[in-house]
Amino acid sequence: MALQQSKTAASKTQAPVTNTTTPGQFIFGKENYKWLIISIAVVAFGFVLMSGTTDIYSTTKIVIAPIVVLAGFGLGFYAILRKPTGK
Repeated sequence: MALQQSKTAASKTQAPVTNTTTPGQFIFGKENYKWLIISIAVVAFGFVLMSGTTDIYSTTKIVIAPIVVLAGFGLGFYAILRKPTGK
């Protein structure tokens, strides 16, 4: 019984723990998000180039549009892998 009372008395006399955490940091910086938005716009533009019902075999639809879409995906990978600049 005395052992149990000493444990509770010791726990009551300890100072309260203060939580001094620093604010969380984002994984990506502003530049990463800017490049990601640009890459989404480029991919969307490539799909717009591919759309349409006239002249299915045009050079724009079978050559240029897929290159634009792949370039947009490349920009997306660059945006993800780019290290944010440190302040």
